[in-house]
Amino acid sequence: MYYKISGVTQKLVGAAPTAYAPQGLKLTVPTEAPPLIFATPTKVVSEAASTVEYMGINKVPDMQKLFQRSDGIPVHLKRGLMDKMLYRTTMGLTIGGTLYCLMALYIAAQPANK
Repeated sequence: MYYKISGVTQKLVGAAPTAYAPQGLKLTVPTEAPPLIFATPTKVVSEAASTVEYMGINKVPDMQKLFQRSDGIPVHLKRGLMDKMLYRTTMGLTIGGTLYCLMALYIAAQPANK
């Protein structure tokens, strides 16, 4: 009689007599092709019967033109005032946080008063 370890109970159970294939080894060639995940083509909303377009306008070419323009402005500031405000806020918070950490380290390094 043949035995193998059950994957559920982790105990020896009877097995059918098959060609020699130890339990830890697997066949290198799959016996059947795996099922296709995206076997059917997907349709874009514009291809559907309705005239409503949910995907919106493609803004990528416009953004590429904006960001690849060589005008000397750093890429993180190319979109104008809002980018400048976000950049300055981030830099201010970073510098403020660094100063706060240094102040906390200085206070923690002082000896305790007795």
